[in-house]
Amino acid sequence: MRKAKETVLEIDLGALTHNFNYLKSKLQPGTNFLAVVKAFAYGSDAVEVAKHLEMLNVDYFAVAYTNEGVLLRDAGITKPILVLHPLPVSFKTIIERCLEPSLYNSEVLEQFISTAEEQHQSNYPVHIKFNTGLNRLGFQDSEVDVIVSKLKDTTAIVTKSIFSHLAASEDKNEVEFTNKQIRSFEFIAEEFEDKIGYKPWLHLCNTSGIINYPDAHLDMVRCGIGLYGFGNSKTEDSNLKPIASLKSVISQIHSIEKGESVGYNRAYIAETFQKTATIPVGHADGIGRHYGQGKGFVIINNKKAPIVGNVCMDMIMVNVTDIDCHIGDEVILFNASNSANNLANAADTISYEIITSISQRVQRKFLK
Repeated sequence: MRKAKETVLEIDLGALTHNFNYLKSKLQPGTNFLAVVKAFAYGSDAVEVAKHLEMLNVDYFAVAYTNEGVLLRDAGITKPILVLHPLPVSFKTIIERCLEPSLYNSEVLEQFISTAEEQHQSNYPVHIKFNTGLNRLGFQDSEVDVIVSKLKDTTAIVTKSIFSHLAASEDKNEVEFTNKQIRSFEFIAEEFEDKIGYKPWLHLCNTSGIINYPDAHLDMVRCGIGLYGFGNSKTEDSNLKPIASLKSVISQIHSIEKGESVGYNRAYIAETFQKTATIPVGHADGIGRHYGQGKGFVIINNKKAPIVGNVCMDMIMVNVTDIDCHIGDEVILFNASNSANNLANAADTISYEIITSISQRVQRKFLK
């Protein structure tokens, strides 16, 4: 593998294949696999990831917003795409680009029916979301009659699936709560099917649901973070491979005398003589200010170098006093060996945040 000569995010498509195959091996027979590629495929590259997964014969994709689905359609993605949080302003675009909306309250249901009828649609596929405890988006179980009444009153749309979202499927201390969510969804599904007169697909499980609740796989699972190499537990992390490596280089080395400051607002004052290295990556690239003041770190020549002072927009400075290094040496912020979990934990955040924060100005390189 070539050494980085600039700030770059390497995407290992072989690791993506491994993760897909591993997670798919966990599924019950006949369960479809939906790949969540929202937020630029969790900070990597939605188009390249989706193309690769389509080649692996994934069944479905999901994005958060309509423009993310449009991006995939423009790139030639043909598999069904579920839009998890569509807004009425985009409903016409959704239909024009053959995207499938999640409808999560009476207002959006009514407005999508109206748009579909105006566009002379027949049996356009939609997905009805129910709230079973996450309390974020979704109809309540008491609204089944209202939903079914509206659906039966039009031929413009048809329910492709009903679904919900588990709130704490990775937390072994919340098994009782998760099982309650599963039972609640099963009750909703039974009532919905009985009243609508046909059986939509059912889906409930995210990555941790796939691993921890195999009896709840139902007709489809929705996998996000697991595809990108994180299993929400040390055991499952070891079975997966992070697909992204964020690398940079040393652009300058400074000798800092005792009492001298480093960076904006003189946030760091050297207590002894030190050496610092400047790295061309900053909060505009996704390494937020909360990684400064020694919380965050990088790896240089297999040694940890803590971030010194405040993170700048385009640069960080790190302490390399005890590291034999030179201008042009490679710097690792995270990779398969030094997981994004490690950097995230140091700043009391989660891997999701750091990997999805990597700016689009950072060059992507793909390892195939």
